[in-house]
Amino acid sequence: MEAVLTSTFVVALAEIGDKTMLLAIVLATRFRKPLPIVLGILVATLANHGLAALLGQTIADLLEGVWFRYAVGLSFVAMALWTLVPDKLDEEEKPKPARFGAFATTAIAFFIVEIGDKTQIATIALGAQFQNVLTVTIGTTLGMMLANVPAVYLGNAIVERVSLVWVRRIAALLFLAIGLWVIASAAGMGG
Repeated sequence: MEAVLTSTFVVALAEIGDKTMLLAIVLATRFRKPLPIVLGILVATLANHGLAALLGQTIADLLEGVWFRYAVGLSFVAMALWTLVPDKLDEEEKPKPARFGAFATTAIAFFIVEIGDKTQIATIALGAQFQNVLTVTIGTTLGMMLANVPAVYLGNAIVERVSLVWVRRIAALLFLAIGLWVIASAAGMGG
């Protein structure tokens, strides 16, 4: 349960103001079909984060030991710093004219834009930390949905009312706390 809750909370906070959240708003204003967009986000996130959690768990299995735990802890500290940098949706990342419907366009765009994104990197680290692909994928997907479903339905109204600076700061503190906790637990293992 800890893996699900931690993964949900970390990714939900990290996702607010992220480029995939901006993509959700762009797609919602473009298609005006919220349900297929939400389902596209769900499918893309399950696939992307499932692979990311599997990668994290696989790396952890191969590189067990105290130094690997230090590396995971430091990756969370690095995520804390990265979270403080605001995201924007680059022109080349904006969806091109749709050849497919709202669902397929969203699923494809979200999967691609999520590659190398903060939440995917966090999912790899969470997969390494908790070593449970299913619970991490459930948690990170839930976090993505908690952040993006309101963005799809409420769009720019959310972005105008929520201080993204404070959300990024809180998310950074959370990543930092997790990183320091992992480092402290590695030190307790005899590192």
